[in-house]
Amino acid sequence: MGFFILLCLVPLLYLFTTIWKRAFTGGDKSCYILDYECHKPSDDRMISTDISGDIIMRNKNLGLNEYKFLLKAIVNSGIGEQTYGPRNVLEGREECPTLDDSLEEMDDFFNDSIEKLLKRSGVSPQEIDILVVNVSMLAVSPSLTSRIINHYKMREDIRSFNLTGMGCSASLISVDIVRNLFKANKNQYALVVTSESLTPNWYTGNDRSMILANCLFRSGGCAMLLTNKAAMRKKAMFRLNCLVRTHHGGRDEAYGCCMQRDDAEGRLGFYLGKDLPKAATRAFVDNLRVLAPKILPVTELLRFMWIRVLKRLNFGAAKKGGAGGAGGGAAIDFRTGVDHFCIHTGGKAVIDGIGTNLGLSEYDLEPARMTLHRFGNTSASSLWYVLSYMEAKKRLKKGDRVLMISFGAGFKCNSCLWEVMRDLEGNNVWKEFIHNYPVKKIVNPYLEKFGWINSEEESTFKMPESLSKK
Repeated sequence: MGFFILLCLVPLLYLFTTIWKRAFTGGDKSCYILDYECHKPSDDRMISTDISGDIIMRNKNLGLNEYKFLLKAIVNSGIGEQTYGPRNVLEGREECPTLDDSLEEMDDFFNDSIEKLLKRSGVSPQEIDILVVNVSMLAVSPSLTSRIINHYKMREDIRSFNLTGMGCSASLISVDIVRNLFKANKNQYALVVTSESLTPNWYTGNDRSMILANCLFRSGGCAMLLTNKAAMRKKAMFRLNCLVRTHHGGRDEAYGCCMQRDDAEGRLGFYLGKDLPKAATRAFVDNLRVLAPKILPVTELLRFMWIRVLKRLNFGAAKKGGAGGAGGGAAIDFRTGVDHFCIHTGGKAVIDGIGTNLGLSEYDLEPARMTLHRFGNTSASSLWYVLSYMEAKKRLKKGDRVLMISFGAGFKCNSCLWEVMRDLEGNNVWKEFIHNYPVKKIVNPYLEKFGWINSEEESTFKMPESLSKK
């Protein structure tokens, strides 16, 4: 009898603890996104099938086996023909990038997205109190924050932060910095600028674990305007409800699974190791363990906990496939606290993995899949293209909750929950072609054009003259 009473008290204790946390630790109710602007590079930077083939054929370090590997990788990547790359690569100068090339890539993004964002919001550069820039693989002096401050002649007392090396999860780290500064400073405007520099980091060797990055990463960026001004609440698009950061850098296998490094020949590139899926899964699970009590209804937490108790006690119902059994749905249901899932476009496998683990539908995964197809993996800015897709499809209504999930080198998993503050119209980077999406059937043109490579033998392989001359 005493054991039964104890068993009943456990859910009540958990319920009390959850309510106490929500009531007294609270959420981030005073961090709003007023507006954001995703970058659409000019059409002359678009990487079509033909251009992609030209770039690969220029690399004299590749052989037939590498061609087959690259073909398989890009066919399975989920990337389409309208993604964007850096100009030096499109012009055939990937082996000798200059500092000016790198800065030109950044300026194209800064001058487009920041300009549009500030003009549309009616906020002048001199009103910005906080500036956070995250570009992982480009560190220059003066910093990129200083470059923006100089260009827009911002105030002398602006607080600026320049983040490098944070990987694809960096934009949520930037938001976290702003969130914490907002707690100590009232009536602030913050500008967050997130992108990646591909110009100096295009790999020209033949290490398979490093050439894979060339298939996935593409140019892009996003500028966001945030505030904690109560008077701006009605104009805001989103309010931050919570943010959770998980860092497994203390584990050697997680730290080393993806990193910038030289190959055996001294060529710089970005390494993606075999331990990456395992590291991502562990970080994801640990992140969700902290996130779930913050965003899910108490009823769902109690349901999940009760099923776990039944399983541990090995009740007959669980053995027979009842509550908590194979057919009982022991997994926690995040859809009870989330309306939309904004998933990092790290690749088709990443999207599929998150979808499987969270039990998401194709409707839930559509924004991430279509963003990967249209823009590729734009590193830390990819989340905002996914969010833009939802907005362009008019999915986001007042009161909806949007969960962002991102992964990055280190190894990190960061997540946050946004609340939609008003019905959103979708006048953004997708507006000119959103009517073409979702693509019903993704036909991969790379396989159609280069599929013949798979039937070649290394001993007799010779590049067709029409391709070798390009």
